[in-house]
Amino acid sequence: MSHHDETILSGPELERYARHIVLPEIGGPGQQKLKRARVLVVGAGGLGAPVLQYLAAAGVGTLGIVDDDRVSLSNLQRQVIHDTGSVGEAKTQSAARGLSRINPHVKVELHAMRLDAANAEALIAGYDVVVDGSDNFETRYAVADAAAAAARPLVTAAIGRFDGSVTVLKPFEAGEDGRPNPSYRDLFPSPPPPGLVPSCAEAGVLGVLPGVLGTLQAMEVIKLITGTGKPLVGRLLLYDALSARFETIRYSARPKG
Repeated sequence: MSHHDETILSGPELERYARHIVLPEIGGPGQQKLKRARVLVVGAGGLGAPVLQYLAAAGVGTLGIVDDDRVSLSNLQRQVIHDTGSVGEAKTQSAARGLSRINPHVKVELHAMRLDAANAEALIAGYDVVVDGSDNFETRYAVADAAAAAARPLVTAAIGRFDGSVTVLKPFEAGEDGRPNPSYRDLFPSPPPPGLVPSCAEAGVLGVLPGVLGTLQAMEVIKLITGTGKPLVGRLLLYDALSARFETIRYSARPKG
């Protein structure tokens, strides 16, 4: 079967994606790009859940899921891809089952592992776009460095108790001004000391918050794949849930040397 045939949309797919296809900015060609795309989602938790659900619904052809954790009862207040019956199950398995219910046309690849500096680049190189929904700094830096080295766009987000941020990283390309795009380390030069930033378990998190940020991540992925609009490159979008404010901060690559 040739590569061309794989991207042809079947009758049921044309109907499923009809609201995309009618958008001139997406259309049939954009939907075929989505079907061809391979997206790696790191973490099937609070951020990963809406990312995976919306990308599957949108028709991204292949979704890779990286997670080495199991579903616990305290996850369910925010990690909406899992349900009460999946408590105790591997998050990769639970997420895959949820995605097959949403869209049987999507191929799901499971990576029940923890990404680190040693294994991240080889895995990331097999995908077109990476989404970071991890919950710790070690993984975030490993993913960001590997995505930069493999020249893959990265959509990364972080959440606190009632606030969060999202940005898109393409440090391997130049911006419109000809200067290199910033990297994750231009934005966050080094991780905070261990114990300084409390975890969700310690500080709490309002369940809807990762839904807002994860949905924004999914939107950026679709923009990157289809070439629609302006992704959040060199811009950090901040969301404060309590005051219902969005703000955007521009940032740039630091001078080298």
